[in-house]
Amino acid sequence: MTDSIFNLEQQNSSVDAKIVAGLERVGEVFRVLLWQQSRDTGLSPIQIQVLLFLAFHEPTQCKVGYLAKEFNLTKPTISDAVKVLVQKALVDRITDPLDSRSHHLELTPAGKQMVDQTSSFADVLHGLVQSFGQEQKTILYESLFKLIFELTQRGLIQVQRMCKTCRHYRFDGQIHYCGLLQIPLEAGLLRLDCPEHEQVL
Repeated sequence: MTDSIFNLEQQNSSVDAKIVAGLERVGEVFRVLLWQQSRDTGLSPIQIQVLLFLAFHEPTQCKVGYLAKEFNLTKPTISDAVKVLVQKALVDRITDPLDSRSHHLELTPAGKQMVDQTSSFADVLHGLVQSFGQEQKTILYESLFKLIFELTQRGLIQVQRMCKTCRHYRFDGQIHYCGLLQIPLEAGLLRLDCPEHEQVL
């Protein structure tokens, strides 16, 4: 009972515990902002997240199975969210001309308008980060990048299109390097979601 980061005595005597507690609070902010957007639009948080994903990712990734892994949810849960989006005429199912059993999801014009309306839900956080000094931003991003990679390695994040999980990524102990772009990558150039990402096999 006492061995917990939520035990204030332990938390206040450990920087590690304070960092984890801080991350929990930031996560809570995202939940609150999404629920606020949900009330404004009549869509659930996961429906909003699906719309945003469809707006900025390739058709090959815009499938129910991929979305289930992306959001770490079951296929039936994603299917239910998509069904509502289709009923609301925000999303269309596009049949693969080479395989009538396969389809991907695509935003309708109304869906694109909804993305324009909802995609700014995290702007308050973006504005706060912009106010940090460049050195603070670099340190924070490097730390988050490492944390997200470790969570991916432990299977707590199912899908990650980040540099460190890409076959083009190299690291010699000092310099990050992209073999596809053929450039060294400073910390700020490392990507969490790269459209050219190719998973290490």
